[in-house]
Amino acid sequence: MTIQASVLTQEVIDLSRKFPKEWLLKAKQNGFSDFQLATIFNTPEPSIRALRKHYGVESVFKTVDTCAAEFDAKTPYHYSTYEEENESVSSDRKKVIILGGGPNRIGQGIEFDYCCVQAVFALREAGYETIMVNCNPETVSTDYDIADKLYFEPLTFEDTIRIIEHEKPLGVIVSFGGQTPLKLSEKLHEAGVTILGTSSKGIDLAEDRKKFGALLEELAIPHPEYGTAINLEEAKEITRRIGYPALVRPSYVLGGRAMKIVYSDDSLKEYIDQALFITEKYPLLIDRFLETAVEFDIDAIADSTDCVISGIMQHVEAAGIHSGDSTSILPYYNISPKAIATMKAYTRTLAANLKVVGLMNIQYAVQNESVYVIEVNPRASRTVPFVGKATAIPVVKIATRVMLGEKLSDLRQEYDLKDCDELGMKHLAIKEPVFPFSKFVKSGVYLGPEMRSTGEAMSLADEFPEAFAKAYQAANMHLPLSGAVFISVNDQDKNPRILAIAQSLYRMDFDLIATEGTHSFLTKNGIECKKVFKVGEEGRPNIFDIIKHGKINFVINTPRGEKALHDEEAIGAASVLNNVPFVTTIEAAEASVQAIDCIRHQEFGVKSLQEYASYRNK
Repeated sequence: MTIQASVLTQEVIDLSRKFPKEWLLKAKQNGFSDFQLATIFNTPEPSIRALRKHYGVESVFKTVDTCAAEFDAKTPYHYSTYEEENESVSSDRKKVIILGGGPNRIGQGIEFDYCCVQAVFALREAGYETIMVNCNPETVSTDYDIADKLYFEPLTFEDTIRIIEHEKPLGVIVSFGGQTPLKLSEKLHEAGVTILGTSSKGIDLAEDRKKFGALLEELAIPHPEYGTAINLEEAKEITRRIGYPALVRPSYVLGGRAMKIVYSDDSLKEYIDQALFITEKYPLLIDRFLETAVEFDIDAIADSTDCVISGIMQHVEAAGIHSGDSTSILPYYNISPKAIATMKAYTRTLAANLKVVGLMNIQYAVQNESVYVIEVNPRASRTVPFVGKATAIPVVKIATRVMLGEKLSDLRQEYDLKDCDELGMKHLAIKEPVFPFSKFVKSGVYLGPEMRSTGEAMSLADEFPEAFAKAYQAANMHLPLSGAVFISVNDQDKNPRILAIAQSLYRMDFDLIATEGTHSFLTKNGIECKKVFKVGEEGRPNIFDIIKHGKINFVINTPRGEKALHDEEAIGAASVLNNVPFVTTIEAAEASVQAIDCIRHQEFGVKSLQEYASYRNK
C-alpha cells in the first residue's frame, strides 16, 4: 500500500511561524493529540500532521517490560511515546493489521472482540503475520498468545496511521471491531491505506442516511419514512410529514446511544435541547416508528458475486427495543415464507449494491406482511458469535478469507455450504440479554431503542419452550411455578393474545391480579382476577405495596406511550428490588408462559455444542 505524504501548504507554512518545532515536540510529549492542537490553533487536523512531518516529530514504539527489567522482555506488546529509540522491529513478512473495538461498554462489548480473535486465527492459518491494535487490556484479543504483535493504542486516525506507516501491512481490517474502527475507514482510505473487505465507499453509503435512503429508493426497497435535521424547525417539518411516534437519534451512534421514541413536539424540543452534537455533517436522524412491527436481524457473508445468509434471527419483543436488548431466536419460528423470501432477496440485493466483501448485518421490520429495511451495517454485528456457535459454522473465519480475496463459491465446497442461500439448523437457539437493573435501580427498567444490556446468555434445545426456559435460567431470571401474577397491559394489548396468556396462567393455578382497565377486560371475558390500585391512584394497598411485600411472583406490564412509561417505572423498580421476574412486552409474556408450562412438565436434557452440531456430519 502507498501512504500519501503530507503536503506542505501555505497554511502549514504560516502555522510553522507561530508554532516552532520545540513547542510542538513539547506539546506531543505532554499528550496533546493532533486533533486537540488543531482545535487550539483553529486549523485543520491534517495541517498539524503535515507540520509534524515537516519537523520530523514522530512517535516511537516501546515494548511493555513484562519482566520488570530483570532480563530482556520478548513480549510483542508495544505502546507509542515521543522519545528517540524505537523498540518495535517491523518484519518483512506479509502482514495484516486488525483494528479492535476499544473499551468494552454498553453497546459494544466482547462480541466484537470475539470476531477480532477469530480473524487472527484465520489470518495465521493463511500464513499472515497478525498485528492487533486495541486499547483495552481486558480483552482476549490483547492476550499475549493471540496476535503476533500487539499495539496498545487509542483507535484514532493519528495513532492508527502511525502504526500502519511503521509496519507497512498488506491491508487493514476495520469491520470486526464494531462502529469505533469503522469510523476510521474513510480517513485511512484517503491516506492511501488498503481497507480489506467492504470499501470505505460502501461503508459510507450504508452509514450516511441520505445516501442510503436514495439507494433504497432506487432499488424500490421499502423503509420507514425518515428525514434528517440540524435544528428544531427542520425536525418539526419532518414529524409533520411522517407523523408521531418518531424515532430520533444522532448520526453514527453506538448501541442506540441517545436514541429515543418521541410522541409530541414538546418531547422533540426537549430531546433537541439536550442533544450535544448535531451538525450538517452529523445531523439528527428522524424515522417513522413502526410501533407494532416484528423485528429481524439477518447476518450474511458476501463477496462481489455471491451471498450466504448465516442467520435469520427473530426478536421476541416488538419493534422499538434495541436489537442488543431483544431476545433473539434462531431460526425464525412464526413468520410467513413470503416475508422470509423477501428479506433474503433484499439482503442479496443490498450486499451486491453496497459491494459488501465479508460480513454484513441488516435489521428488518415486518408489519402486516410488509417488509421494511431499518438499517444495514457492512461489518460484524454483535450477533455473529451467537450465529457461529448455533450453526457450528466458523462465520468469521470464512468472512476473513473472503476479505483476503478468496471466493465464497470456493469456500462453499470446503465448508459444505454447497448451493444454500442460508445456513440451516435442526435445533433452536435463543440469545437472552442480561441487564444490570439490580445494580442500577434508578436507571429505569423499561426497554427502548437505547441499549441497556451488559451481557447475554445462550441456550440450545430442540423445541422453543425448553430453549426459552433455559435462556431465562441462564440469564438468572427464575420463572415461578406457582403463586400470583400481576397483569397490566395497554389498550392495544387488550386483545385475544392477553386473554390466551391469562387463561394459560389460570389453568396452571396462578392467582391473577390486575389494574382497573385490565381487570375489567379480563373479567368481561370470563377470566377471574383480583383488582388492585395503580401506583398513582388514591387508595392502598397499590401494586407497588403488593410487590414490595412479596405477594407477587411474576409481573406482566406493557406500557405504551410517553406517560405510561413514566408512570409504570415504579412497578419495574419494585420488581427489581424484590427479585420478581417481569416482562414488558406481550411477546415476552407469551414466551414466558410457554416456558413456565415447560418447566412444570418436562425435565431438561443436557447436550454439548458438539452434539448439537453433529447433524452437519450426517
